[in-house]
Amino acid sequence: LQLVESGGGWVQPGGSLRLSCAASGSTLDDYAIGWFRQAPGKEREEISCISKWGGRTDYQDPVKGRFTISRDNDRNTVYLQIDSLKPEDTSVYYCAAKAGGYCLGPPEFGSWGQGTQVTVSS
Repeated sequence: LQLVESGGGWVQPGGSLRLSCAASGSTLDDYAIGWFRQAPGKEREEISCISKWGGRTDYQDPVKGRFTISRDNDRNTVYLQIDSLKPEDTSVYYCAAKAGGYCLGPPEFGSWGQGTQVTVSS
C-alpha cells in the first residue's frame, strides 16, 4: 500500500484547504486512515482518524470543530477538510494506514505518505 498526500499550500489565517490521501497498490477498504502533522521542532502528532467504512471518526482537541475527515473508498482516497486555519496549524501533514480498519487499538499505523506542507500566515 502506497499513500500520496496532496492539497497543501499557503493560506491566510481563517482560510481553508482540502487535503487528499490517495492510495495505490491496495484498496483502502480494510484500513483505518489517520492524519498526522509535524511542525518544525515538534513531535509528530495524530490529529484525526477514520475507520475503514467511515463509521467512526476521531479528532484531537486542537482541530475539533475545524477539521473534517472523510473517505471515498470507491476512489481509494481519504480527505481532510481543514477550515478556520490558524498560524499554529502550519505543519507537514501526513496520512497513514492501519490494517484491520479500526482507529483504536493495535496494530500501529504502518504505511505512510511523504507529507504535504500547509503554511498559514498573513
